[in-house]
Amino acid sequence: MPSAFTQLPNLLRWRHGHHVLEIQPWGPDSVRVRAGVHRVAVGLPGALDPGAATAADAAVEIHDTHAALTNGLLRITVGAADGLVTATRTDTGEELLREEPPHFWWPGARHFESAGGGLHRIEQRFAAYDGERIHGLGQHGHGRFDQKGTVLELQQRNGEVSIPFAVSSRGYGFLWNSPAVGRVEFAVNGTRWVADRARQLDYWLTAGRTPADILGHYADATGHAPAFPRWASGLWQSKLRYRNQAEVLDVAHEYARRGLPLSVIVIDYLHWRNLGDWDFDRRDWPDPRGMVGELRALGVEVAVSVWPSVSPLSEGYAALRDAGQLVATYSGATVHADWPDTEEAPEGIGVAFYDATDPAARAALWDRLQENYYKLGIRAFWLDACEPEMRPGHPHNLDYAAGSGSEVANLYPREHARGIHEHLTAQGETEVLSLVRSAWAGSQRYGAALWSGDIPATFDALADSIRAGLNVALSGIPWWTTDIGGFHGGDPDDDHYRELMVRWFQFAAFCPLLRLHGHREPRVFHGPIGVGGGPNEIWSYGERAQAAMTAALHLRERLRPYLHEQLAAGRADGLPLIRPLLLEFPADAAGWDIDDQFLCGRDLLVAPVLRPGATERRVYLPAGAEWKDLAAGTVHRGGRWVTAAAPLDTVPLFLRDHADPFTPLRETR
Repeated sequence: MPSAFTQLPNLLRWRHGHHVLEIQPWGPDSVRVRAGVHRVAVGLPGALDPGAATAADAAVEIHDTHAALTNGLLRITVGAADGLVTATRTDTGEELLREEPPHFWWPGARHFESAGGGLHRIEQRFAAYDGERIHGLGQHGHGRFDQKGTVLELQQRNGEVSIPFAVSSRGYGFLWNSPAVGRVEFAVNGTRWVADRARQLDYWLTAGRTPADILGHYADATGHAPAFPRWASGLWQSKLRYRNQAEVLDVAHEYARRGLPLSVIVIDYLHWRNLGDWDFDRRDWPDPRGMVGELRALGVEVAVSVWPSVSPLSEGYAALRDAGQLVATYSGATVHADWPDTEEAPEGIGVAFYDATDPAARAALWDRLQENYYKLGIRAFWLDACEPEMRPGHPHNLDYAAGSGSEVANLYPREHARGIHEHLTAQGETEVLSLVRSAWAGSQRYGAALWSGDIPATFDALADSIRAGLNVALSGIPWWTTDIGGFHGGDPDDDHYRELMVRWFQFAAFCPLLRLHGHREPRVFHGPIGVGGGPNEIWSYGERAQAAMTAALHLRERLRPYLHEQLAAGRADGLPLIRPLLLEFPADAAGWDIDDQFLCGRDLLVAPVLRPGATERRVYLPAGAEWKDLAAGTVHRGGRWVTAAAPLDTVPLFLRDHADPFTPLRETR
C-alpha cells in the first residue's frame, strides 16, 4: 500500500484523496502548515517573508502510522490515516496544540466547502485547553486582555483591527496566514478559525521558552519594524480640525511662547477641495510651503491626513478609474460609500477607494502625495480611515487587484502603509512613520504606528485602551498610541473631563507616540460627519490640568533618549515599547493577570490611574526584581502589591533594579 507521505527537500507532504497537506520549516522553532484541495499553491497573499523559510537543522521521519518534522523546539506529528497535526515541545515532550475534529463523524479538523471559482469556505479546528490564556489578535474594544472565551471577527473596522496572530500561555505563537474575512472562536470546547472565502488553508506555528522568544520569531517571519524617527517621539498636537493655515501657525507659535515642547502638528481631513485630490485647498492654505518652513524653524514637523477615498468630483478620479486602480464591485461600480465630499457638497455623491493591493495604484497615489505634500517638505502621513472605511462594509462584493474582497480585504491597510513606506524610502528617507487606523500582520515592517481609533471619552474607554494596547503589543505591532482624552466628545470646560484628560495624558506619555486628538465640544457637524470641534491644546483645560499635563510632558522629554534606546533594541528582538508584565516576567504567574499596568521598555513600570477621583492606586510589582517608587523613593522587593500615592499631577512609576531611564531635561532640547 503506498504511503500517505512524501518527503521533499525541506518539506513533508501528506495526501488523502484530493486533500493535500504540506508542512515546512519556517524560521527557528517554527513551521508553516498549508492545506488545499488537489494542490497547495505558492505566492498567495499573506504575511510571511519567504526569506524566513530556512531551518538547517530540521529533520523529517516517516513511519507506517505517522510522520514527524522536527525544527528546534517544535516537533510536528501527522497521523497517516487522518492527517491530523499535533505540535509538541522537543525539550519537554509537552503538547502545545492539537488539531481536533468537532465530532467523530466529521471528516477531519480541516474543512473545505466549495464556494466556486476556486474558493472555499475553510474551517480549521483545534483542541481547547483548560487554563490557557490567549493574547494578541490585534485591537478590539471588548475590554478584555485574555482573548480566551471570545469570538472575534476577522474584518477591519474603525477601532477593530484584525491581526490574526496569537500568543498562548502554553508556549506557542500562532499566525492565521490569510487576509480573508472570517472569524476565530476561542471556546471552552475547541478553537475554530474560519475563512469565509479562501483558496487554501495556511497557518504558521512557533514555539518559545518565553513570550519574548515567540515575538522574536514572529518578527523574523513577518518583518521587523524600521528605525523609530527621532522627530516622532515628542508631542503630537491634533484636533478635529484646524480649518486653515493661520490656525495651525497660531497654535505652534503659542506652544513656543509658553515654552512647551512640540514635535508634530497634524492637519486633519477636509483640508482639500475634494476627497482624492490629496492637496491643499488654497482658499484656506494659501502658502503651504511657507507654512512648513515656518513650522520647521520652530522644530515642528507637519503631518497631513491622507484618506484612501476618491470622490468623482476630484481631479484624479477619472484617471484612477480608467486605469482600473479603484476598488470595484463585481458589477463594475466603483462608487460605493456615502462619505460627504466637502462641507459644501450635497450628500449622496459617494466616494470610491483607490486599490492599495495594486502596486500601480500605490504608485499613482504617491505621485499625488509627492507633488502636493512631499515636495513642500512634508514627510509624515496620517493614513486615516484605512480599513478602508466603506459604507456599507460588505467585502464579499468587492474585487481587488490581489483577489476577491472575501479572500484579501484584511490586507488593505498593510498595503496602504507599504506604498507610503516604499516610496518614501526610495526618496532617501531613513526615518519613516505613518500613523494608521488599521493594520494587518506584517504592517510593522512598513513603519505603521497604529492608534486606537474613534473611541469614547470616558474612564472606561481609557482602561479598555490599555488592554487593547497590550494586546497590540503582543500582536507584533511595536508602535501604538491612543487619542488622549478619547475621540468622541469631551468638554474642555468640564472639571470631570479635565481630570480624564490628565490621566489619559499621563498614560500616553509612556506610549511610543504622545498624541492629543479628539472631537471636542462644541462639535460642528455637516450632515452626518463632524467638520470641526472645540479646542484641544494643553492650555485648553484650565490651569490645574495644564500644570499636570505640562509635568507629564516634561517627564516625557526627559524620557525620550530612553524611549529611542528601547525602541532600537526592540527593532532587533521584536519586542514592543509598552509591555505587559508577562513579557518581561513570564515566570511570575500573578503577572499574567495584570491588565491595567505595564512596562515601558525594560526598566520602567507604569501604573496609570483609571478611576475618577482616585488619589492612590494598588500596584503589583513583579517577582524577580527590586522596584523603586519614583515619587516616594522607597524600594520594594518584587512579588507583592503596594499602594502608591497618585495625586492629580502624579502617575505611579517604579524603576527596576535601580535603573534610571530619565535624562536631565536640558540634555533633550
